[in-house]
Amino acid sequence: MSAPSNKAFEPPVTAAILVIGDEILSGRTKDKNIGYIAEFLTNIGIELREVRVVPDLMDEIVSALNAIRSRYTYVFTTGGIGPTHDDITADAVACAFGVSIDYDPRAVAMLSERFPPDQLNEARMRMTRIPAGADLIANSVSKAPGFRIGNVHVMAGVPAIMQAMLDVVAPTLKTGVKILSETVRAGLREGDIGTPLAAIAAAHPDTAIGSYPFWSETGPDTNLVVRSRDPEKLMQAVAAVQAMVVTERARLKG
Repeated sequence: MSAPSNKAFEPPVTAAILVIGDEILSGRTKDKNIGYIAEFLTNIGIELREVRVVPDLMDEIVSALNAIRSRYTYVFTTGGIGPTHDDITADAVACAFGVSIDYDPRAVAMLSERFPPDQLNEARMRMTRIPAGADLIANSVSKAPGFRIGNVHVMAGVPAIMQAMLDVVAPTLKTGVKILSETVRAGLREGDIGTPLAAIAAAHPDTAIGSYPFWSETGPDTNLVVRSRDPEKLMQAVAAVQAMVVTERARLKG
C-alpha cells in the first residue's frame, strides 16, 4: 500500500452551509441543496462541518453568517437572492461584512443577456444589487449571478441554478485530501456491538466510526462505517471492526 501523502496530515479544508428561507422552515419547500452540496464537497476533499437554516430575517441571517464564517474555510449560502421583497440575502451579507450594496454594472450586463431593457423592471433589477468588493458567480441557467465575498459564496436556492453556480465556484476552492470510507455490514443489532465498537473507536483516534442501524430482509441489522483521510489507518480500523463482528456473532450464537 502506498504511503499517505503529506497533504493527509495538513489541517482539513472545512465548510458550512447557511440555508436561508421561510419556506424551508415552514416545510412549504423541501430542501434539495444540502445533500447535493455535502456530496459535492466530500468528493473534492472539503469537509462539511455544519448546516444552519434561518428565516428571511435580516438579524437572523447576519448573526448566523458572522458566527460561521470565522469558524470554517468556506461558507455556502442558498436562497434569498431573487427578485421579491423577501429576498434579502444580498443586503444581509453586505451588512455582515460592513460594506455598501448597489446595482453592479457587471450583474446588469449578465441579466441583460436574458431580458431586453423594457423587461428589466425594478423587481428583476434587485438581482443585480451586489455588495461592494464581491466577485460575481456566473449563472448559466437564468443569468442572475450569485457572488463571493471573503470566504462566503452566495448562491441561489433553486437547485438547478445552485448546482450550475457550484460548478463555477469549484475550480476556485482550496481542497484537501478526500475522506476515505469503508462499510462493514455487521449482521447484528446496534446494541449487540456498542461496547466493543466504542473500544475500537478509542483505539483508532485518527478514524471516525459510525453505526447506522437499518431493517433488512432478515431483521434488524447495522452498517458500521469507518472514515479516515489516511488509507493505512482506515484499513487498520476496518480490520479491527471486521474481527469484532466475527467475534460478537460467534458469542451471540453461543
